[in-house]
Amino acid sequence: MSPLVGPVASRRLAPLSVLQSGVTFADSTTAAGNLVVFALLAVLAAAGLTVAYRWYFQSLLPEGIAVLASVAVVALYINTASLGAVVGQGSVDLFRPGVVVFNVVALGTATVAAPVGRRLGDTVASQLFSLIGLGELDAEVSTMVRSVGRVTSLRLPTDIGDMESYDPVEAATKAELAGKTLVFPRRLTVDELRTRLISRLKEDYGVGYVDVDLTPEGTVDYLAVGSRAAGLGATIAPGTVGVAIRADPPNNAAAGDQVQVWSAGESAERLTTGELRGVAGDIVTLAVDEGDADVLSPTEQYRLVTLPAEPRADREFATLLRGVNETMGTVTVEADSLLVGETAATVSAAVLAIRPAEGALTALPESGRPFESGDTIHVLGRPDVIRQLEAWASTPAPKAEGDTGGNADDNDADVDADGETNDRSADDNDADGESTGAADGDREASEPAGRNGSE
Repeated sequence: MSPLVGPVASRRLAPLSVLQSGVTFADSTTAAGNLVVFALLAVLAAAGLTVAYRWYFQSLLPEGIAVLASVAVVALYINTASLGAVVGQGSVDLFRPGVVVFNVVALGTATVAAPVGRRLGDTVASQLFSLIGLGELDAEVSTMVRSVGRVTSLRLPTDIGDMESYDPVEAATKAELAGKTLVFPRRLTVDELRTRLISRLKEDYGVGYVDVDLTPEGTVDYLAVGSRAAGLGATIAPGTVGVAIRADPPNNAAAGDQVQVWSAGESAERLTTGELRGVAGDIVTLAVDEGDADVLSPTEQYRLVTLPAEPRADREFATLLRGVNETMGTVTVEADSLLVGETAATVSAAVLAIRPAEGALTALPESGRPFESGDTIHVLGRPDVIRQLEAWASTPAPKAEGDTGGNADDNDADVDADGETNDRSADDNDADGESTGAADGDREASEPAGRNGSE
């Protein structure tokens, strides 16, 4: 008798029963062991792919891809084990009902284990890449690493606001960001840290717009987020609507082309002119004037004629604006506010137009034109700069003590009439210099960081 045959040989081969082909639930121990190992394989496959995806794309792996990868690994092992059984034994019965049921359960186990591996891999990636400024650490670990000068930690506030005039971000995303500690490379300036933070929030959490204030020490003083509108709405001009019609567009037509819409039939008639936005089969989406939308029917068939390409400055500007952090806003200057007397050259935002309280709109005003009470200023800048300009426009300017508004003329009159009196006025001005400087200091302290000089 061969030395590998018998009870002793059976005990030696017992560990090899795990991950063998043709397993059924008749042997519960072997089936449970195989399922546990399959679950571990699925977790490792999803975790490894998540780490690689986070490193390359700097975003979280989609859950569907993680499930697909885990199931593929388990299925590949089952097929490989079956092939080995065929080579070693000459045949294997994979179509027995018990074997089929076990294999289906094994694939289901991989499906359930994939999300666990995805979360594990994302956690590992965050901890690993935090050493080079690509991830996040727990608050205690982050503080320790920052103390030895490897990274800069930044803790987000627990109260995250919504940006005005933008769609709100999902509550789940805001809850995930609240109180989170992010780490960045060391030796960053405040502006560089702000730029890195905005990029991280947009890339990793799908936030469209970010309004953030950072203190000189590099801590977050204020944070508000907004979502970016997707699809047609973000670039549809006022008075324009999107409609879907049935048509056969020319082969050379592309999104953004101007097209004419003609009725189909013997007596063709031009109905309207619009902008091509998208094509799906024989369904064409157009952007047309609001008044022309009623002449188009979603069930009728139309013909489209592409017009010669023309430069569209408005579309190019809208496309450019969607890709930058700056946005447009309006600021109304109140009487005796800090913004009165300032000019386009002294604010950080780009002044596009000024509408006086009484008068016509002035586009691209001169940089030396001072702002006056009642002016409505149209600016282009970062959300935090525009918000600070709004606060500046509504904050009264502090006045120095004893300032009656006519000292300059009085002093000139004193100079002409009596030189001694003028000398005394000069001495008074010197004596009042301390209080005047204090007033100027109050003005600088109350002004938001919205001027070029303050940055």
